[in-house]
Amino acid sequence: MSDYDFANDSMLEMYLFESTTLLDQLDEILLQSEKAANLSTENVNEIFRIMHTIKGSSAMMEFDTISLVSHKLEDLFYIIRDNGLDDAYFQELFDLVLRVSDFLKEEVETIQNGMKPSSDNEGLISEILDLIDRMNGNGPAVKDEIVPAPKAKASKAKTADASVPSSSKDSTAPQAASVQSEGNVTASGSIQAAAETSSPSVASSNSKVYHLHVNFTADCQMENIRAFMLVNKLETIGKVIATIPEELNTNKDASSIISQNGFYCSIETSLPQEQITAMTKGTLSVYTVEFISALPNAAAKVEAKSVSTSSAAVEATPVASSGSDPEAVKSAPSGTDPSGDNGKGKAGKQNLINVDLNKLDTLMDLVGEIVITESMVSGSSDLAGLELDNFNRAARQLRKLTDELQDIVMSIRMVPIASTFQKMRRIVRDMGKKLDKDVDLVLMGEATEVDKTIIDGIADPLMHLVRNAMDHAIEDKDSRAAAKKDPVGRIILSAQNIGGDIIISVSDDGKGLDAEMILEKAKAKNLLTKPESDYTEKEIFNLLTMPGFSTKEAVTEFSGRGVGMDVVKKNIEKIGGTVTIESVKGNGTNIFFKIPLTLAIIASMEIKVGSNVYAIPINNIRESFKATQKQLLTDPDGNEMIMIRGVCYPIIRLHKIFHLQDAQTNLTDGILLLVDSGDRLACILADELLGKHQVVVKPLPVYLSRYAAKGVGIAGCTILGDGSISLILDVQGILNQY
Repeated sequence: MSDYDFANDSMLEMYLFESTTLLDQLDEILLQSEKAANLSTENVNEIFRIMHTIKGSSAMMEFDTISLVSHKLEDLFYIIRDNGLDDAYFQELFDLVLRVSDFLKEEVETIQNGMKPSSDNEGLISEILDLIDRMNGNGPAVKDEIVPAPKAKASKAKTADASVPSSSKDSTAPQAASVQSEGNVTASGSIQAAAETSSPSVASSNSKVYHLHVNFTADCQMENIRAFMLVNKLETIGKVIATIPEELNTNKDASSIISQNGFYCSIETSLPQEQITAMTKGTLSVYTVEFISALPNAAAKVEAKSVSTSSAAVEATPVASSGSDPEAVKSAPSGTDPSGDNGKGKAGKQNLINVDLNKLDTLMDLVGEIVITESMVSGSSDLAGLELDNFNRAARQLRKLTDELQDIVMSIRMVPIASTFQKMRRIVRDMGKKLDKDVDLVLMGEATEVDKTIIDGIADPLMHLVRNAMDHAIEDKDSRAAAKKDPVGRIILSAQNIGGDIIISVSDDGKGLDAEMILEKAKAKNLLTKPESDYTEKEIFNLLTMPGFSTKEAVTEFSGRGVGMDVVKKNIEKIGGTVTIESVKGNGTNIFFKIPLTLAIIASMEIKVGSNVYAIPINNIRESFKATQKQLLTDPDGNEMIMIRGVCYPIIRLHKIFHLQDAQTNLTDGILLLVDSGDRLACILADELLGKHQVVVKPLPVYLSRYAAKGVGIAGCTILGDGSISLILDVQGILNQY
């Protein structure tokens, strides 16, 4: 492992982020290509680029296992890019690459958990080399990472050079500069020879200081790591005197500075410019290189805009092909690409930055405090009865700006649900192969945006539902044929915004749910709480979410343990959501999640019960009204009910739940609020309504967690405009008690 303390290293965070993103992209490309039964040249180049990037950044971070496996897979796709893919190897290739992807994801997750990655990669490497060997017609497999320097004359070889970056300008152009015909010296060979013939530790009488300005490709996301790799390379041929920015491994702003201004460094070496250029060009993701007269001054280091070097540039040497006209290269303006795209390789780069989620959480907390402070100012009792026109206008403007600020900050935390949906394709693919089921996964509403916290909370529930649909719902081929169904099953994942909620559904065209069988199973497990005849179809389906319940006769690799739907319900309820199940026997099942878009700031109705003030989320309230004596009735068990438009609803007295002595007890004198949670509705009695407000959800103090406050109907607390504390009611927790 490296000398760096990776547990607190921003470079590690960037490495993990980029590697995870690239591996997700790899899976998406593979699954789409496998489904289309076609691996396009564009996708081959993209996979080559992905593995090249992971290999390089892993080597720099000294994660040798990941680097080596990635390198061998890169070799494989280099051969495919040059020779094409024989149909005989198509399925074997996809199975192998997906296994490699799984291995790399496990390694990245291991690193993320603070542990050292595994070194057990011999099996995968052997499989890759075996496939390379067979695809080469039993020729030698690619094994060497760097082509050795030629001694007398270059040998005949066709090898992928690990040190050559993919081009950001032409993905179909050759990307392995070490592939040369007989008689030519490879680029990697000359670089290695230069490194071997120079020693940075030995002073040379003809040493010279060079100043470099380097720009990286537009698709480069970890500029500080790339710059660090470049410095390490340059140290092998000389002494790096200075860099801008400094402290590449600890400066959190290094990536953005390099993205905007490029990377500057000074090196003292006895080697000529040509060899320095070759060394620099061999670094991952380098786009342009130029030699300048001096580094920018200290003030320029922190400029947000790119540093102008056109007047200082001498002997400018942007990256170009070996056949480029030297004069054309010299005359190219500093910082521009001689090919004429005027720096378009970096276009749009300044529009995106990576932000630590903890910073966004802190920002959201501060916005919450502003919301509270604004309420305290505008609702201050000291202003009662005063006519302050200017103050009121300023207060309205403050409210408007506060709302806009809140919306912007909340939107920053929003991320598309597409990445979570895309991960389900792999589950469908793998289970389809093992269960011998042909299933098509349809994704709808992928652009729907949800708070990052909620995205993290729905991944596991979605996985459970997709696995259940594959194992339980979708019939085997013979059963579908007997039912005259399409031989290809269908699972639909959809997401949409409705009001302040996101509705996510998992639907299938399988055999549906058998209500009678579910009821019998529940009875056998003593899960029924009332006579069988009293259960509605929805209540029967909800039995599936009870702990330990399973309709599977035998435990399999995928199900039968009775934990799936129980886990789904608990995880969704943790993020304030509800689960609804609908099904038609023989025609499929629909399972819906109803989840709030954000958990930080909510619209609520403040109610008074006795001398206490409570907040109820507006999304849970259907209506509020005064009851009449004619509407009130009692069921055979003595429970209070109210008739509303021909439907009876139970009445819940909050003063009984919270043991309040001074609350209104007469139903006709108080206010009733019809609230819902999923498919359950009830009326809550309050003394009076105080009004609708935006409230900031604060967690309950840790010492209260022992009392299971959420189980008795308390979701959190908030600070009101007058500075007092109000409890936020958890409607689902309240209804679960009745």
